[in-house]
Amino acid sequence: MNGLEIKEPFHVRRPVSPASLLVQNILARVGNPPVRVILWDGTVIAPPGGPPELSIRFRKKSALFHLFLDPEAYFGEGYASGLIEIEGDLVRFLETIYLSLSGIKISPIWSLFPKRARNNQSRSLQNIHSHYDIGNAFYRLWLDPEMLYTCAYFPRPDMSLEAAQTAKMDYVCHKLQLRAGEEVVEAGCGWGALALYMAKYYGVRVKAYNISREQVSRARKRAAEEGLSGRVEFIEEDYRKIRGQFDAFVSVGMLEHVGPENYQALGGVIHGCLKERGRGLIHTIGRNSPATLSEWVEQKIFPGAYPPTLKEMMAVFEPCSFSICDIENLRLHYWKTLEHWLFRFDAAEETINRMFDPAFTRAWRLYLAGSLVAFKTGTLQLFQVVFTRDRNNEIPWSRDYIYGKV
Repeated sequence: MNGLEIKEPFHVRRPVSPASLLVQNILARVGNPPVRVILWDGTVIAPPGGPPELSIRFRKKSALFHLFLDPEAYFGEGYASGLIEIEGDLVRFLETIYLSLSGIKISPIWSLFPKRARNNQSRSLQNIHSHYDIGNAFYRLWLDPEMLYTCAYFPRPDMSLEAAQTAKMDYVCHKLQLRAGEEVVEAGCGWGALALYMAKYYGVRVKAYNISREQVSRARKRAAEEGLSGRVEFIEEDYRKIRGQFDAFVSVGMLEHVGPENYQALGGVIHGCLKERGRGLIHTIGRNSPATLSEWVEQKIFPGAYPPTLKEMMAVFEPCSFSICDIENLRLHYWKTLEHWLFRFDAAEETINRMFDPAFTRAWRLYLAGSLVAFKTGTLQLFQVVFTRDRNNEIPWSRDYIYGKV
């Protein structure tokens, strides 16, 4: 569509001004959603058909101008700073915008698109530090007690977050067909919950790699407290440094940080460490078609992250002739997971404000709410891919080995 076309006039209460025309232009560019706009001087621009329940308020003229120049990059910045306020439910507002944007490509006025930096070892370390090493105390406020920061699995939608995260770990173990005495390597182990679970309940030995110092420190402490230090080794190293031979490879929530330019190298690492009948599972946020994260999320929250399509993921498997055994999309489970996280995050708002500041709190609320809506509307997916070596015939005849145990 023409970026300057206004299909249906909005009702402006007060004489039409340049700012009002700018608002109408922005609304047209995002599909004319049923949202009321309130300007710094009290001017109200409302869509026809009755007053909407959702409003966006601009506290300063500069906020509107910046949003016009680059909606994708500046909305997050304006919301975090408090210059843009949402009146009404934030999740509902974002869902309304997402649905209005369906099929519309929003681009900044300036054709200055930042290129995603390649995730070499040095940059990967910087990216992980900026997101995961901001303090375990922060994540402890809104994650489950195991501190699992990945999609839970809800066999029943009414399950608690704690039960669903345990179900997710069990689900992964079933898909990997873990047997007592086996050797497992985990790439990107978070705070160590899955590695400890595999060792404790499935009798395997685990080497878990992670480059987040805060996470590895807590994981090692937990292993010592639970008497599992002899069966689980947490290694503060990049996945590219994995060494040894293993019966199973597992990665939950790490591929988003790898970057497509490194997928073939990751496949080579897996190829080099899996035994002849080895199995593997990769659990990752993904997309139906290639696209980067929003510029604001890339810069302020999740630097270096990229959710791949299934086609892009095949660059991990095809060069090494891995056979894909199972693919499942748990998108709706991540929507449910994020509902739990956002509820707990909002309950801890005052504490988070004291730990950081209100701008940090607003930025993370927007990130969690936006992620929730992205999974709900199908903008993001959650793929679990199970694979093995091409000549391994010790594979199940049916899916009973998964669903019969959950």
